[in-house]
Amino acid sequence: MIFRRGSRDADPGERALWGDLMSMGLTFPLCITLGFFLGRWIGGRFGHPATGQWVGLVWGIATAFWELYKVNRRMAKRDAEELERLKEGKDSDERH
Repeated sequence: MIFRRGSRDADPGERALWGDLMSMGLTFPLCITLGFFLGRWIGGRFGHPATGQWVGLVWGIATAFWELYKVNRRMAKRDAEELERLKEGKDSDERH
C-alpha cells in the first residue's frame, strides 16, 4: 500500500508527486484540446480559423510538454534528495 491512513510516515512530498503524475493523464488531452479550440475560435475572430487552430494546437502541445518537463524536474530533484539521504545513512552505518 502506497499510503497508510493515519500513518505518521506519510510524506506530503510523495503525495504531491503522485498527484502530479496522476494529473498528467488529464493535462495532456486538456491542453491540446483547449489549445486547438481556442486557436480556432481566436483565428475565426480574425478571419483565419484554420491557421488559428494549427497555432493553438502547437501551443497546446508545447504547454502539455512544458508541464511534463516541470513534473520531471520535480521528480529528479526528489530522487536526488532521496539518493543523498540514503548515501548519508549508509556512510553513518559504515562508520559504526
